[in-house]
Amino acid sequence: MQNVLNNTKKHDDFFTWFEEAANNNVAAARLLDELCRNFNAPGQVVEQIHDLEHRNDDISHSIYEQLNKVFMPPMDREDIITLTRALDDVMDTIHACADAMYVYNIKQPTPTAQALAKSILACTEEVARYIPDLRQRRSMGHLNEGIIEINRLENQADELLRQGLIELFHSPHEPLEVLTWSRIYEMMEEVTDKSEDIADVLRGLVIKNA
Repeated sequence: MQNVLNNTKKHDDFFTWFEEAANNNVAAARLLDELCRNFNAPGQVVEQIHDLEHRNDDISHSIYEQLNKVFMPPMDREDIITLTRALDDVMDTIHACADAMYVYNIKQPTPTAQALAKSILACTEEVARYIPDLRQRRSMGHLNEGIIEINRLENQADELLRQGLIELFHSPHEPLEVLTWSRIYEMMEEVTDKSEDIADVLRGLVIKNA
């Protein structure tokens, strides 16, 4: 009985870590969204996101260590590793976006950056909302709703990127401004791509457990 209880505890750890990482991503995305709506003290915001990034790094290390100890993990090892990396990639890219705004010394986020930040926040919220459904096989069917919405948000971000680049290159702008914002827009859209990577992992798990 003791071994069974310990094994269940170890399985719960994986799901708890996934949920913590997803919630940290929401917190980072919320900071990025706030930064784009009110560009104040960007250096401090970057540090706050960096702290969240460190927390997710610690979670990733814990997952990998636990994976080496558990004989039968609750999901395929490859899926655990891929999901862990995808969650970490979202955080890393959010941090890169905020840091770029600070390093490039922008004066004010553009409407396109603000819209992309909202899409990023929505993506992370969808992941955090549905990832607890991994705990129970019978609830995995609910993941399809989140997968569809994340795909929609990623398509929306693609269009925002396209329109933002059109505005930059088809209207009068300083060359440095064009280079700066085109780079930032692409990085912000990449966050939604990374969120779609998470959705792809979740879709695979739904198929395996259908």
